[in-house]
Amino acid sequence: MATSMSTGYLFPASAPATLVAQTLPKRPRHITPQAGRALEILGHAIEYLTDEWVHEGGPLSAGNDRIMAVQLLMGLNRQVYFECPEALTLGDRFRKMLHLQQA
Repeated sequence: MATSMSTGYLFPASAPATLVAQTLPKRPRHITPQAGRALEILGHAIEYLTDEWVHEGGPLSAGNDRIMAVQLLMGLNRQVYFECPEALTLGDRFRKMLHLQQA
């Protein structure tokens, strides 16, 4: 496993380029400070590599190392995000509150 020294958030060495989440659509998530920092670092790395590629005018091909690196980082970004727990909806919070009062 690889780790980021500034966050301590562990990533698998090879994350899939596409991560299919088994979640409800448009559900917000509770992002911990640790996951938030990891998402921030990954976002900066993706932006840096993309800007560098655009500036150099590199070819858009499947075998381009920089494109593959961006896809890997994007996969890691999705993985970190989808590992964060989903936030409760307003209805869920009301049901939880009513259930606790009945007990």
